[in-house]
Amino acid sequence: MTVTYTARVANARFCSFSKLLLAWKGSIYRLLYKEFLAFFALYAAISFTYRFFLHNDQKRYFEKLAIYCNHYSSLIPMSFVLGFYVTLVVNRWWSQYTSIPLPDRLMCVLTGGLQGSDERGRLLRRTMMRYASLSALLILRSVSTAVFKRFPTVDHVVEAGFMSREERKKFEGLHSPYNKYWIPCVWFSNLAALARSEGRIKDDHTLKLLLEELNAFRGKCSMLFHYDMISVPLVYTQVVTLAVYSFFLVCLIGRQFLDPTQGYPGHDLDLYVPIFTLLQFFFYAGWLKVAEQLINPFGEDDDDFETNWLIDRNFQSLFMFPAEQEVCLQVSMMAVDEMYADLPVMERDRYWNDSNPRPPYTAATLFDLRKPSFQGSTFDMATPRAPCAASGRRRATRPHCWTSSLGWRRARKRGRKKKMAKRRAQPKAPR
Repeated sequence: MTVTYTARVANARFCSFSKLLLAWKGSIYRLLYKEFLAFFALYAAISFTYRFFLHNDQKRYFEKLAIYCNHYSSLIPMSFVLGFYVTLVVNRWWSQYTSIPLPDRLMCVLTGGLQGSDERGRLLRRTMMRYASLSALLILRSVSTAVFKRFPTVDHVVEAGFMSREERKKFEGLHSPYNKYWIPCVWFSNLAALARSEGRIKDDHTLKLLLEELNAFRGKCSMLFHYDMISVPLVYTQVVTLAVYSFFLVCLIGRQFLDPTQGYPGHDLDLYVPIFTLLQFFFYAGWLKVAEQLINPFGEDDDDFETNWLIDRNFQSLFMFPAEQEVCLQVSMMAVDEMYADLPVMERDRYWNDSNPRPPYTAATLFDLRKPSFQGSTFDMATPRAPCAASGRRRATRPHCWTSSLGWRRARKRGRKKKMAKRRAQPKAPR
């Protein structure tokens, strides 16, 4: 599943990325080595045939064919086609990850909005959270091969504790030709309305907020379903695949080392092994393999999403169903049950009387203590003191190049003094 190497590149060091080239799991070598060996074997077979099984006339004809193939192979737009395709696939891959339904926001609203620490309140919160978890499980079971192998039938879902036997009868009694992952969300909304009528949800605003979070959760389930249904257009995938494969089929002939005695341009050396052609195959075919692995991240490849881990993460704590099945559900059940109204005692923090609190630094991070706080990229920029261009107005307006109000007040004061001096210097008219 997902190969994480974030800690290995946390700091930029000498050959930091180069050390990643030695990894095998999730590497391009593991994805590409079979195709690479097949390409090299075909190249070697054609080269061996050219050198040892063709007579002179056949060799001359093969050499003309090789020059022709090498000349026109550049007409295939490899970089252009592959670049757009891989960009599309990577963007789609990340969008699918952000569409995975997580119950965190829903459980926070539920534990704060649905009141009651009695058995009825606890039952409502746990059942509603289980319905949300069941909806996420049903959609992941529909799109992920790993989850489907873990829960191949509804019986396995019931046995795991996500659904009771009575709920299974209700679920299977609703006949629909479409995917029914949304049914637990409807059960959730009905229970929310029931809790509001019982007064456990205090006001309509809280109910509205809870249903909005439920709709956002259900919307992510729907988005995953549509990503699974609407693939990257098949014609685009076919064009890219044909472009890559046809290019390297042409290279099998066009990149052969020809007889140097014939004087063909660019064939002065006979190196036997086409090093740069093999590198080109490694880069372009590897680029295509990246798209092949990311186009559906809900499989079982090295870098596919950990869907079973997400299911285990979303449900925590032990609880009993009426059928006395013990189930291990994790985060969401803990939040709405064990953590409900279970708060630590409020007390004064350690910086209560400190107006300038600063958390301590360890010896390894003391150099960060001396760094000044960032106040903006222009904070320390030097400002030119050159005067601004003269304005055509007689009345002075504040120039944009003056940066301080003190300078502005001083300039106005000097202007008033000059005006008074001019008035005194003018001769008075006789009366």
